[in-house]
Amino acid sequence: MKVSADTNVLVRAHMLDDPDQARAAQDLLRRAELVVIPTVVLCEFAWVLRRAYRLEAPGIALAIRSLLGSATVRADTAAAEAGLAMLEAGGDFADAVIGLEGARMGAEEFATFDREAARRMPSAIRTRLLLRC
Repeated sequence: MKVSADTNVLVRAHMLDDPDQARAAQDLLRRAELVVIPTVVLCEFAWVLRRAYRLEAPGIALAIRSLLGSATVRADTAAAEAGLAMLEAGGDFADAVIGLEGARMGAEEFATFDREAARRMPSAIRTRLLLRC
C-alpha cells in the first residue's frame, strides 16, 4: 500500500494522545510500503506541534527528522532541510519552505512583514522586509 499521509495521521502517530487513533496511525505508517508526506503537511505538522502541543523547536525538529529518516517516507528533503534549518535557528519552519518554494518557482525575493522571518531567512534567499502599517 502507498499512502499520502494527512497531518492528523502524523500527529496522532507521534503524540499518542488518542490511543485508538494512535494505534491506527502507527499501524498504517508501519504497513505502508510508501508514505508520501507533502511539504504542506510538514508545515502543518510543525505548526500543530508548536501551537497545539506547545513543543519547542528541538522537539519539533526531532519529530520531523524521525519521519524523514524512515526508509518508506518520501518528502521534499530540500524543503524540509530548509525548514529545519530555520526552525533550529529560532524561526518558523514554514517561512523557509515558502522562501525556498518561491525561489524554485522563479521568485527573486521573499517578501514579508515579519521581521523575524526576514532576519532568519537563509542568505541564499533574497528577502524584502516590508514596512509595517
